[in-house]
Amino acid sequence: MSTDAPVLSAARALATAGRVLRQLSHDPRTVALLLVVPVLMITLLRFVFDADERTFDAIGASLLGIFPLITMFLVTSIATLRERTSGALERLLAMPLGKGDLIAGYALAFGTVAVAQSLLATSMSVRVLGLEVVGSFWLLLVVALLDALLGTALGLFVSAFAASEFQAVQFMPAVIFPQLLLCGLFTPRDRMHPVLEAISDVLPMSYAVDGMNQVLAHRDVTADFARDVLVVAGCALLVLGLGAATLRRRTA
Repeated sequence: MSTDAPVLSAARALATAGRVLRQLSHDPRTVALLLVVPVLMITLLRFVFDADERTFDAIGASLLGIFPLITMFLVTSIATLRERTSGALERLLAMPLGKGDLIAGYALAFGTVAVAQSLLATSMSVRVLGLEVVGSFWLLLVVALLDALLGTALGLFVSAFAASEFQAVQFMPAVIFPQLLLCGLFTPRDRMHPVLEAISDVLPMSYAVDGMNQVLAHRDVTADFARDVLVVAGCALLVLGLGAATLRRRTA
């Protein structure tokens, strides 16, 4: 019976990340979805509110947290599912590769893409489209990156419960849409029905949006911003751990 590698290996994780990035580089449509679509969507939104720039300022920062989460969720869930259904993950786990190495490698690969995605979308919004942010541009980027990593973690997790790419996409209404409706994008959470407000308090996207809004409104790091960052990062780590638990080795 095979056993898991006892210690997380940086070399194995980096090798896994390199393999995933090479696969992504050979798929221009996925690269476009990850890097180009968020920039186009935020640009479209800016001109939708062309007559009222204050509206764009009010929701633009929130969407900088939402877009990376959604796109990384989609791409990660589908890419990981392909490897599960093709047997690639099973073959990898038959090698001296621990679950931690595999999950860390995937997180590192998609995290690298998330850095590029967040940098492009945030730079476009602030430097070109004129999104007014009171706080630091870099804090905005940190929250966008954490949101993208959370989307990656959720995608890795739900891929274990889908049998096809179509089923992976079907998880969007169950996992993403409720968070989108309750995150405070459409109306402040404290104005919702008390039951919905209570539900929103345990959904990570609520803290992703709130973190963006904290940077939008405050020059310095606030206690609420620190809480939001810790919650989003903690949720990402928790879901990555759950994703690792879904990986199984077959016995000979």
